Amino acid sequence: MSDEGVKVVATNRKAAHDYFLGERLEAGLVLQGSEIKSVRAGQVSLREAYVKTDGREAWLVNAHIAAYDPASRENHDPRRPRKLLLHRKEIAKAFAHVRERGDTLVPVRMVLKGGRAKLELALARGKRSYDKRQATAAREARREMERALGRRRE
Repeated sequence: MSDEGVKVVATNRKAAHDYFLGERLEAGLVLQGSEIKSVRAGQVSLREAYVKTDGREAWLVNAHIAAYDPASRENHDPRRPRKLLLHRKEIAKAFAHVRERGDTLVPVRMVLKGGRAKLELALARGKRSYDKRQATAAREARREMERALGRRRE
């Protein structure tokens, strides 16, 4: 996804911690009026969100888009399932990965692109606890090296 004219609204930092992220897809979202207003205000959380697909349609489930205060009684349910707009071939390919390889479709970030909300999805494989420990150890070692190099240069 190129970053020209793109405003990042929300990122799912927990996704990279819990999963090995693979191939990425870009999907549009079917939103109500009060939802797009909240998205533009940055009132979105993808932390517990996931994508459910049946081979024909894909749905974003459990994403939190906050209620838009000026909409009052015309507001939306913050955690309602939202339909994703993908090509039929993309849905079929992702569904095959989920069914055959045991991958998961994880929302990675939500962006505004040309005035429209887009969701970046990744085909992901779950990490085990030892994978997470190894990643943490490697990150700590890298930081320690940078600190040591930084002290020596001064």
